[in-house]
Amino acid sequence: MSEQYARKPLAAQGDAGRRFVTDFIREVFRSGSIAALAMIPFGLVFFALGLRVNEYGIKFIQTFFGDQPPGIRFGFFVIEHFVISWSVSMPLLLALLVTRRRLPAIVTGLAYGAGFYVLINSLALPWAFGDPTPWQMGVKVIYPSLIIHLIYGIAIALTSKPFISRYANHLEAGAIA
Repeated sequence: MSEQYARKPLAAQGDAGRRFVTDFIREVFRSGSIAALAMIPFGLVFFALGLRVNEYGIKFIQTFFGDQPPGIRFGFFVIEHFVISWSVSMPLLLALLVTRRRLPAIVTGLAYGAGFYVLINSLALPWAFGDPTPWQMGVKVIYPSLIIHLIYGIAIALTSKPFISRYANHLEAGAIA
């Protein structure tokens, strides 16, 4: 098998390359959807406890769609939640493929969730919206979102195992490098 795929770019692999791309897209939607759903109960619990969750989801919807009736706003939140989850699952799935032999999937997922929280939710989004960082506001602002992002990483790591196992051998043979 390795000779068949050795050093060929993905586009030149014919059916095998197309199958990987198709399976990858399917996995983005499958694992991304499951992870999006896995985050929700934790967010609801933190919200019920009066803690800050989905701060930037709310700000994004208000910035781009203005004030909307509650039902419309909820619909926007659901769409936004899934689109973001699908989008950010792509680099994690690739990271899981690349790190498969060196790190347990859970570790890769946790590192990705923590890194995403730090880079995006605690630095980039506060900067983009002109807000103080969670680090300036305290632990009560940090831990709910951090935990939710860790859950996301764990969910992708667990649900993508069949996909990762199937394509890790191709990666090691140079098939999708």
